[in-house]
Amino acid sequence: MNDLTGAAWRKARASQNNGGCVEIADNLPGVVAIRDSQRPLDGAHVVSKAAFAEFVAEAKAGRFDLDSRC
Repeated sequence: MNDLTGAAWRKARASQNNGGCVEIADNLPGVVAIRDSQRPLDGAHVVSKAAFAEFVAEAKAGRFDLDSRC
C-alpha cells in the first residue's frame, strides 16, 4: 500500500477544459497516482512512473479511443 498523504494532486491537462475528471500526483518517489476528481475519497490507482509514461505516449499516439467528455 502506498502512502499518498504527501501527494500534490493536479488536474490532468486533458481534463481542465471540461470540469475535470482525472487528477494525477506525480511528486511521489517512483510512482504516479491517478484518481477521479469528482470522487477523490474513493481511492487512487498507483502505477510506476515508467508505466504512466508509456500510457501517456500511447494515448498521444492515438492508440486508445478516449472520451474527451470524461
